[in-house]
Order: sequence, then C-alpha cells, then structure tokens
Amino acid sequence: MNKKKIFNDPVYGFITVPSELLFDIIEHPYFQRLRRIKQLGLTDFVYPGALHTRFHHAIGAMHLMNNALQTLSSKNNEISEKECEASLIAILLHDIGHGPFSHALETSIFKNVSHEQLSVHIMHQLNEVFDGRLSLAINIFNNSYPRRFFHQLVSSQLDVDRLDYLNRDSFYTGVLEGKIGADRIIKMLNVHEDKLVVEEKAIYSIENFLVSRRLMYWQVYLHKTVLSAEHMLIKLVQRARFLLQSGVDVPASAALHFFLAENIMLADFEAENTILKKFTSLDDYDIWQGIKTWCAHSDKILAFLATSLLERKLFKILISSKPFDEDMLLGIAELVQEQFRVNEFEVPYLMISGKISNNAYEGHGKSIDVLTKLGHVVDVADASDLPNIHALSTTVEKYYVCYPKEIALY
Repeated sequence: MNKKKIFNDPVYGFITVPSELLFDIIEHPYFQRLRRIKQLGLTDFVYPGALHTRFHHAIGAMHLMNNALQTLSSKNNEISEKECEASLIAILLHDIGHGPFSHALETSIFKNVSHEQLSVHIMHQLNEVFDGRLSLAINIFNNSYPRRFFHQLVSSQLDVDRLDYLNRDSFYTGVLEGKIGADRIIKMLNVHEDKLVVEEKAIYSIENFLVSRRLMYWQVYLHKTVLSAEHMLIKLVQRARFLLQSGVDVPASAALHFFLAENIMLADFEAENTILKKFTSLDDYDIWQGIKTWCAHSDKILAFLATSLLERKLFKILISSKPFDEDMLLGIAELVQEQFRVNEFEVPYLMISGKISNNAYEGHGKSIDVLTKLGHVVDVADASDLPNIHALSTTVEKYYVCYPKEIALY
C-alpha cells in the first residue's frame, strides 16, 4: 500500500506525508479524533467560516516544519533522516492532547491538566504502539534533545505552530490583517550555535508577524463576543459538573458523564489506561449533545445557559481598560439575583468577570534572535530600527464583565 499520501490543503495547496510512520500516526484513532475538535472553539459564532479543526492545523504545521527543515539543511546544517522524521512527528502531535473546543474547556473538563501534559502522555502511549519509534520525537517535544533548535521549531516565539495557526486562522476567519509571510520567514531561518535564528533581512517580516499576532488576538482570539460565548460554555460545563457531583441526574454521553462525575488529574491518566480511552472518545460532539439535552433540564441555570448557547443568545459583555467599580459589579449581581431568582452562590454562573491580556512578544531569554550580517546574534527588538517591536512586548490588560441581556434594560 502506498502510504505517501497527499492532502489538498486550502491554505498551502498539496501537502505530502513524507514517511510511512507519519502516515500511520495520522491514521491512528487518537489523531483522527482531531477532525472532531474545532481549532477556534466557538469563534464561528462571530466568524462563520472558522470551522477548521485541530486536524487541519496539525497537518499544516507538519508541512511548514518540513519546509523549515529543508531550508536549514540547504544552509549546511546537518540534519539526519531520523531527526527530520522525529521533528515532523513532534509537531504533528503537539496538539494531540486537546479536549473538546480546544482551549475553551481546558480547565473545565479536568483538574489542573493542561493539553501539553496530555499530549506528552498520549505520545508515550503511541510510542508503545509504534515500538519505540517516537522516542526521539518525545525528547524533541520535551526539549531534552541536545540539539535544542529542533524544539524551538516546535515551541518558541517563532515556531511553525504559530506560523500555521496565524495563517490558517486568518484564512478561515477572513481577518486579512492576520496573514503573515510564513514562506519568507521560513526561508530566512538558520541555526547559530545550536540556536534557531533568523537572518537580518527578515526583520520586517518578523515585525509583520508580531503585529499580525497582536491583531489576531484582539480581533479573533479575544474578540468580546467570543469571550462571552466561551465563558458561557465554561459555566455551563461547570454547572453540569456541580449538579452531577451533587447527586442530580445530568444526561450526557458516557465519556462526558465520566469526566463530569470525576475530578480527573494527570496522575489518574498515568495510573489507569482506560481513562485515556475515555478521553480519546471525547470531542466537540459530546458537548453539543449535552447542550441540546440540557435545554430541557429541570435545573433552571443549566437549561438557561444551554438554550442561550444553542440559540446564540449570548451574554452582554463590557470591556474596560481599568478594573470595574465594585459597586457596579455588586449592582449587576443584585439584578441577576432578582431577575433569575438565584442565590448569591449561583450568581457566578450568570455574571462572569475577569481579565484578559495580550502580549505579542516576550524578551528576557525567550527572544527571537536575529543573525546580523556581521555574524552577531541580537534580540529582534534591538535589531529593528522601528519602535513597533518594543511596543509589542508591552502586555496590554483589559477587564470584562458579562451577564444576560435580560437585565440590561434595568
């Protein structure tokens, strides 16, 4: 059987799977699950085209990784076939641990378990399936392989993960400001003293990349309506968990019911293999099934949140550059209690407040390094003659509060 298949990707065109092992990993049920997890959670509530999946992103990131490795090899950086394949596996599986709706429910389904931790756990399980052939990929992913630039390609401030998701999310949302020159950036990559660097002539491409990232966060990832929808989803799942663990019947698929009923931690995954089986059968469709079922639930909070999400009747959201006045928040809480006849402990399900931050670039040891024409390595913020990059390293914080529109008339 010919395992060197081709994907027709709308962003990059034809993508070739470079090896049989990569093809077999893609074919594995753990990876195929990513077809059923949207890349951007509920962002399609704002941008209807944002229906692409983690599967799309993983294949695209593998493609960019392959291009980057070819570029580095062409510049006399010795990269073996094993290192190349391992790097492709590492980026292919970097998001394998994502649960339903990607980041939106990461803190609601589990207790202190990040998708990165689950990705590593799943990689180890797949390593057993594939007779230890993923060991080098795991070392690269964990940054324990001596040649550190491979890990930088997987995870850094200028990794192929970011290059793909900015291009892909820009394409599917239609937010053209997010489009970056990924091809040019990749062509300008090099390795200096085992560190990933970009050549000096790519400075303006890097600046454009950072500006695009800042814009995509405000316009897409932290869009106020997306924030409202995703926080409503988080509160819905939290309410379902509370009810179920309080002895109230909450219908759900077998996998979702298990994770709502139990407070699963990473140690549980490591101790009991059946938990991973349950997790890898969990996807967006379990949540939507729950939402549709819970609309008729006897608990008014659960039913209200489920119906509101299903019908896209989202909470009103206010954004401020300064913390909201405590009296104002207290006033909203009192209106929520009065309008929905809930007690003070139930108010947080219907009035949600918090803080968001946007930091396009970090220096201080995590910099994007530029190799100058004289052979010096400098932080891109110091290499550029434009002030934008220094400005982009400033963290911008905003505060939000959202609540049902039913009380907005008061």
